[in-house]
Amino acid sequence: MLFTMDRLVSRSNSNPSVVPLISGLPDDIALFCLARVPRRYHAVLKCVSSRWRGLLYSEEWCAYRRKHNLDETWIYAFCRDNKLERVCCYVLDPNSTRRSWKMIHELPARTLRRKGMGFEVLGKNAYLLGGCGWSEDATSEVYCYDASMNTWTDAAPMSTARCYFPCGVLNQKIYCIGGLGDTHSWDVYDPRTNNWKLHTEPNIFTEIEDSFVMDGKIYIRCSASAATSHVCALVYEPSTDSWLHADANMASGWRGPAVVVDDALYVLDQSSGTKLMMWQKESREWSPVGRLSTLLTRPPCKLVAIGKTIFVIGKGCSAVVIDVGNIGNIGGIMVSSSIPKLNDNDDIISCKCLAI
Repeated sequence: MLFTMDRLVSRSNSNPSVVPLISGLPDDIALFCLARVPRRYHAVLKCVSSRWRGLLYSEEWCAYRRKHNLDETWIYAFCRDNKLERVCCYVLDPNSTRRSWKMIHELPARTLRRKGMGFEVLGKNAYLLGGCGWSEDATSEVYCYDASMNTWTDAAPMSTARCYFPCGVLNQKIYCIGGLGDTHSWDVYDPRTNNWKLHTEPNIFTEIEDSFVMDGKIYIRCSASAATSHVCALVYEPSTDSWLHADANMASGWRGPAVVVDDALYVLDQSSGTKLMMWQKESREWSPVGRLSTLLTRPPCKLVAIGKTIFVIGKGCSAVVIDVGNIGNIGGIMVSSSIPKLNDNDDIISCKCLAI
């Protein structure tokens, strides 16, 4: 049975046998202080005592920090090391004065050689889903990474095996769509029950290249036709539980990785130079935000956003940082900062943000 943090603190304060969080202070005051310690020091806090460690591992700790706007968002990059032919995962604290990527060790052994896996974040957990290998068919396996505990565990498998498929989070549930294992269906995961529910949809196409969630709907697109340059995109409408064709004008400009910032859609278009484009909902037109130096962006790229800041993350985890809330241009080139790459071996597969 789960209790709110206030009830847990109240119970510990009224029980003299419980060791206080901080000697000489009521637990509610101690919690007020501890919750304001920056996330980068949480590993140190866990070493102080078993009581502190249990507190930082709890869902209530995350809820308290979130309620008081104390949670901090880090970026998780899921990559493939082409030299070692294995997957790897890195994490970045964007608020650190020395911004650099750190590797997350001990990924589930069965995932290291797989390709086409999904990567998604929900709450304080990240999920590795499905995938396949040269000698392995598509799988339904799911692994859950608890960011507060830095551990991997098995989660409930998907209803069907999938490989090379997009994921998205909508209404606190994970959606896994299409893929090589089962092209005309989607799976929905509810973390409260640790169960998946399978849905079928004949309109879902193969070779889905990108997806995003905007205005309470999931959008997916396939690769553009080489002959016609036509982009096919579908949108999932949860109120009717159906997939429909997305706005053709919007789909026509969706020719690169996409991210949503304050309900506005941005796309990195690298078809001719490197441009950040924005979809204007009212006029149903794409407008250029600015150009980026081709020396900084290293395809393949993915986009993630924290607040009004977009991170363009490319090969080797090279990262370009753009504040779309305060955009400036010099000679037509968008003003940005950058984060050094790790190496030239890693191709970015997916990037997600996780707050604790």
